[in-house]
Amino acid sequence: MNREELLQQTVQPIDIKALDVVDLVEAMGKMAFQARNLGRAAKIYDAMLQDAECTIILCLAGSLFSAGLKGVVHDLITQNMVDAVVSTGANIVDQDFFEALGYRHYVGDPFADDEVLRQQGIDRIYDTYIDENQLRVCDMTIAQIAESLDKRPYSSREFIQEMGAYLERRGNYGQSVVHAAYQHQVPIFVPAFSDCSAGFGLVHHQWNSPESHVTIDSVRDFRELTQCKLASTYTGLVMIGGGVPKNFAQDTVVAAELLGFETSMHKYTIQITVADERDGALSGSTLKEAHSWGKVDKATEQMVFSEATVAFPLIAGYAYGKGNWRSRKAHRLAQLFTNKPQPKVVTA
Repeated sequence: MNREELLQQTVQPIDIKALDVVDLVEAMGKMAFQARNLGRAAKIYDAMLQDAECTIILCLAGSLFSAGLKGVVHDLITQNMVDAVVSTGANIVDQDFFEALGYRHYVGDPFADDEVLRQQGIDRIYDTYIDENQLRVCDMTIAQIAESLDKRPYSSREFIQEMGAYLERRGNYGQSVVHAAYQHQVPIFVPAFSDCSAGFGLVHHQWNSPESHVTIDSVRDFRELTQCKLASTYTGLVMIGGGVPKNFAQDTVVAAELLGFETSMHKYTIQITVADERDGALSGSTLKEAHSWGKVDKATEQMVFSEATVAFPLIAGYAYGKGNWRSRKAHRLAQLFTNKPQPKVVTA
């Protein structure tokens, strides 16, 4: 098969606004095993939305947006159901920003001949294809943005805001999480920012501007997310996968205490993961374990051992369907970091 035949059918994002799953999730909560866990997690998320003093931080790990979950996160931002995002770079740059530039992810085959794909310039994420040539455009767009900025250290949050501003100027950005966060003043943090297309673009930028260039300050990321924690009475974590985003968000409690501030553990926490806790790795470590570190209040936490494309739309869809987000006050945490005029919020 040639490139045109392989890159035909696009992955379609699910729309939680078009589906009423409240009764289904409540029924699942009366079952056992992971159905019951999912039902309880959905109710905990809804409790976060009802708690006027709770700041909600969404943590994203794994290849989620390419798999069709981008629309869910976009809706959570535009409907004021999340106040900050901590993510891997691939979701934000290689997948969301990539699609905002006009490109797409395609339905693929996990049993495809990967040598054939390599020769055709097609990258595979399990059963999803990406055009490598288009990814290179994404890389170079990041380099272009870096070239346009003052040459100094930036937090990933600050650079991603510039990506949102770029999309605003460019227009025709589609259903972009980066742009929605820019519009709604929801900060996005990517602690390992170089581990994605952003890294390739910034390497190109620094290689060609060795004396004066943009850098990413991951410590500043940590400080800024800790500022979000300190600006909040309570916090709730909605975590998809684990890894760096999970740890980064949980650690703000410890960081605040080390800086001499009194703060609470994360009041509400839910995590969707398929990782196993037995090897001690972070992605599968339970939220009860995090309580021993003083990070998570064990009174209101729930693990859901399920694959994200199955569980996340149900949990988010339940919270959306309950409608408690409608009366929720927007936190606009990006205002903590800038005195510049803020973009006008667009009502979805």
